[in-house]
Parts: sequence; structure tokens; C-alpha cells
Amino acid sequence: MTSATSMFGILRRTAPRLTRTFFTCQHASKTPATSKTTRGLIGSTASSRSGDGLLSRPPTAFGFTNLSSLLLSGGKSRVKFFPETSDKSVAYWLLGSAASVFGIVVFGGLTRLTESGLSITEWRPVTGSLPPRDASDWDAEFTKYRSSPEFKLLNPHMTLDEFKSIYYMEWTHRIWGRLVGMSFLLPAAYFIARRKVSAPMAGKIVGIAGLIGFQGFLGWWMVKSGLKDDLFAPGSHPRVSQYRLTAHLGTAFLCYTAMLWNGLSILREHKLLANPQAARKLFDRLKSPSLRVFRRSVGALAVLVFCTAMSGGLVAGLDAGLIYNEFPYMGTGLTPPKSELFSDFYSHTSDKSDIWWRNALENPSLVQLDHRILATTTFTSVMGLWAYTKLSPTVKKMLPAACRKGMHGVVGFVCLQVALGISTLWYLVPLPLASAHQAGSLALLSSVIILGGRTWVSRRAARLIQQRLAHSRPRIRR
Repeated sequence: MTSATSMFGILRRTAPRLTRTFFTCQHASKTPATSKTTRGLIGSTASSRSGDGLLSRPPTAFGFTNLSSLLLSGGKSRVKFFPETSDKSVAYWLLGSAASVFGIVVFGGLTRLTESGLSITEWRPVTGSLPPRDASDWDAEFTKYRSSPEFKLLNPHMTLDEFKSIYYMEWTHRIWGRLVGMSFLLPAAYFIARRKVSAPMAGKIVGIAGLIGFQGFLGWWMVKSGLKDDLFAPGSHPRVSQYRLTAHLGTAFLCYTAMLWNGLSILREHKLLANPQAARKLFDRLKSPSLRVFRRSVGALAVLVFCTAMSGGLVAGLDAGLIYNEFPYMGTGLTPPKSELFSDFYSHTSDKSDIWWRNALENPSLVQLDHRILATTTFTSVMGLWAYTKLSPTVKKMLPAACRKGMHGVVGFVCLQVALGISTLWYLVPLPLASAHQAGSLALLSSVIILGGRTWVSRRAARLIQQRLAHSRPRIRR
């Protein structure tokens, strides 16, 4: 009984010291309390009870902030799951993913130009990751291809070695697509779980991931259209549907644009927040009414470049580049005869009510003319916008140097793209020129997106800059 009493006395004397040692944040306890009201309310009572002023120190147990401040704020303090800004590593990963998508778009064009896209007649996302390993596997794949319309109508004399060359082209394209998906999904999960991205960026990354999955579905849906006789006119050239090909191409362009835009926006936010005073002056300059026409023109130009590229997808799907291989004329005039452009042959209704839109999307002559008109309009719009920045004294004075450099880049890429397009047409769509022309369309769109990032004012970036400036202002002590 005596030992128990003595043990209780020891615990009673050492309890305050153990409490101070294990349950108090030593770093925060060195900070003096600034609230005189709080010190007056609890300081005297705490000092009389602890003897050494334990409770008179800021109660920061377990690393929490000052308890009195939390009580005075009504308990409204909370910890956000996502940070305000995304980490720079996320930006570099998005830009790397965009470069991979750029490459697969160009390689997909090569697959289309070499007519290799219909060599694999099945969609096997898991088991199809490995190519045939022995002679029996190659014979099985070749047998499947021999039953396709492309082999029967175009390649009835193809050998096994020739089949292997086109098979590897399509297989590489599919494997590259899987790598794009895996190299995006796994890092995306890591960055979101480790709170490396802001809340809006996390939603955008999830959206891009869904777009990649949808793109894979569109790829097989497109290939499937070239494997059945009932999906194209009997006796015609076996090819995939130009509608599905354009949808597949458009989704790839959107995926690439989203990766590029968001990656650049993260880097831009970090650069602006590093000097919020200069960023506010830049935003005030960009929001000037004298630049309103330029800002809107850049947005319209991005839409125009995208639509021109999609019309090129229709040209590729219909092999419309193999006719009228001269420029600027088409035959004996600037345009083919009206009877050829709006032919009854492409109408599927008895009253010919669909003759306009079906010719615009299915008639190779009109599809090529539409592409020429859109390309010429794009070139004229770029040069006109460039002249506007040079000839307007107000715009020339207010436009930042980065925007002027971006405009020069757009002019250079549009001139290169026009030269590639005309050369591709003149020389009957040779493989190197046709592939470079497709890459040029994506490069031109990239230059317009970069120009837009330097011209448009981001509301989120403006809000973050205002918050940074508000926190940096000196507080007046009362």
C-alpha cells in the first residue's frame, strides 16, 4: 500500500513535465502570444495552476495553430486537399504527353498513307500487345487478312513478307496508343494522390484521361468500317469511313491541344506568381479595350485552323488529293463545273434534299475545293492579323513583346504549311510531303494556341495574383 502511494506521488509530480515534453509543439511554444485579450482571459489562471506558465504559452499541441485564434475565428479554418497551384513537374509531364500524341498523329498518317491500317482485323487490347511469334501465328494473321475486302480487291497477290511490313506499321501504331494511355493514366493517379495538382487541374486531367480512352474506341470503330463490304459502295476502293477517320483525327487534335494548353498554363502561372506586380501590369495591358479585337481574332483563328485540319481529314479519307493536282486552278478554272460539285450521284433521297451536305462531305471534288477555300481563308486571316498588329498604332503600342513574337511564329508556320500543301498536291501526294503536311497542321495549331496563351487573360491566374498581392501588403498594427 505504501509503494502504491509513493508511485502515485511520483506520477503526480512528473505529469506536468511529461505533458510539456510529448504534447506541446516546441517550435510554436517559442512564439509569444500576440492577443492581449486572450492572455488576459486565460493567462493568470493558467499561471496559477501550472506554476511555470505552461498554459500561458500558445496552446499548439500536435502542430495545430493557436487555439485562441481558432476559437476567435469561429472554427472556420480548414485544410484544403488540393494546392492552389499545380507543381511544375505536372507541366513537364503534360508537355511530354503532348509530344507523344504529336508523334502518334504523324505516325498514324503514315499508317494511312501506306494503307497499313486494315492489316490487323481484330481488336485485342491485351493479347494483341505482342506480334506473332512463329510461322503458324503469322499464317493465322495472314489468313484473317486474306478474308478482308482490301486483300481481295487491292492486294490479291500480296506475299507474307509484304504483309509483315504493313502489319508491323499498324501494330506499332496500336502499341504507341497503349503507351500514350498508360504513360498518362499512371502519372495522373500519382499526381492527384500526392496533391501535386490544383483542384481545377485535377478535373481537367481526368477529362483528358477519358478522352484518351474514347480515342482508342474511335480508332477501332474507324478500322472496323474498312473491314465490311456493306459500309462502302460495292466495287469501290476499300477504305475506312471518312467520317470516322475525321472523328479519330479530331479527337487526337483535341487531346493534344488540351495537354499542350494545360501544361503551358501551369508554367505560366508559376512565372506570373513569381512577380505579381509585373503580372498585374501585364494583365492590365492585355485587358485594354484597344486589344479586344486582337484577342478575339486569335480565338477565331484557332477555330479556323482546327476546321481546316478536319477538312484535310475528309480529303485524306476520300483520297481527294489524287485529283486536280494543280494550283490554283482545278481543271480549266478556279473551280470544277457546278454539275460536278453538286452531283445527284451522291444523293440518297428521292427528293434530292441531301444533295448539298452529302456532296460537301462525300464528293472528292467538292471536298478538295472546300479544303482549298478554308486553307486560303486561314492564310489570309493570319496575314491580315499580322498586318493589323503592324499598321494599327494603338495595337502596336499596347501589344506585349511576347505576343508579337508569337504572331511572327504563326506567320512562319502558316507560310510553311501552305507551301507543303501545294507541293503535296503538285507531286501527287508523295509520302514525305503528305506526312510533313499533316505534321504542319498540328504545328500551326500549336503556334496559335501558344499565341493565345500569351494574349488571353486567365481569370484563375488573375485571381491568384490578386490574392498574392493582398497577402504581400504590409498590415497596419493597431
